[in-house]
Amino acid sequence: MTRSAALRPTLLVALLGTALLAICLLSLSLGARSIPPIEVARTLLGHPPDQDVHDIVWSARVPRTALGLTAGAALGLSGALMQALTRNPLADPGILGVSAGASFAIVLAIELFGLGSLLGYIWFAFAGAMAASLVVYLLGRTGRSGLTPVKLALAGVAVTALLSSLTSAVVLTDPDALDRYRFWSAGSLGTATGSTVLHFLPFLALGALLALSCAPALNSLALGDDVAASLGRRLGLVRFQGVVAIVLLAGGAVAVIGPVVFLGLVVPHAARIVAQQAGLGPDHRWLLPISAVLAPCLLLLADIVGRLVERPIEVQAGIIVAFIGGPFFIALVRRRRLAEI
Repeated sequence: MTRSAALRPTLLVALLGTALLAICLLSLSLGARSIPPIEVARTLLGHPPDQDVHDIVWSARVPRTALGLTAGAALGLSGALMQALTRNPLADPGILGVSAGASFAIVLAIELFGLGSLLGYIWFAFAGAMAASLVVYLLGRTGRSGLTPVKLALAGVAVTALLSSLTSAVVLTDPDALDRYRFWSAGSLGTATGSTVLHFLPFLALGALLALSCAPALNSLALGDDVAASLGRRLGLVRFQGVVAIVLLAGGAVAVIGPVVFLGLVVPHAARIVAQQAGLGPDHRWLLPISAVLAPCLLLLADIVGRLVERPIEVQAGIIVAFIGGPFFIALVRRRRLAEI
């Protein structure tokens, strides 16, 4: 390897890290009340210009930014992992029933127990995501051929359709449940608190560990099941570990910020382009971390735009991501044929 080629990954890490830090600073600075970056820096160092700035930065924007970082990283990782496991470039975490399971569980929690706070129903959302994904996994492994990418995707689509119908049936008969569910389903970082982030961190840490440890096996799976098996990969164990990681990452993220569409779908494609430009190729040991950095960049940018576009009224980040993600994904599809991804 030449010296210039060896420097490429280092330069990539530096650029991604710089971009993420700059976006975090913007997230702390911009909103209904804009705060100059120098005042934000002074506040973070313990020397705020006044109490109002201290309260805005530490009580509202630091938790919000931290939640955007963690939830975005989780959705980016789970999206890249989902596409690798199913070998389907159109796959995202929702294909395993994660979003549909969380949505149905939250509606039931609101309907049956009257829960309205995020910390009140986060555990219901996570349990629903786990249950739905388990059903998808069990359905996908039925039959003589065992668990295959096609069967897993088909099982996910079927379970998602069923749970979405049940969710609609509940919310349409209860206006109160509809109001609470509608705000959550738009996808927002606006309800973030320090305790929200702390509740989510264990799921992110364990899910990220499982996902990143799958990376070498995912490189083998990309060559086909037969080749991967001949290389000594235990396909069932790898897919089970991947499904658990997706449930932990996407289930936790969906529970705390709602189902943000396009993030887990678009970001892995962008990560492949970045890795290709850096000369890293389709190596999941790089694709997964790159996805974990690009996703929070996009989510935080969407959140910033949502704060500014109609301030002081905020537009949920999930809506902005959909506006950004749709055209961006169309551009990706036009640039590269899906069969070649």
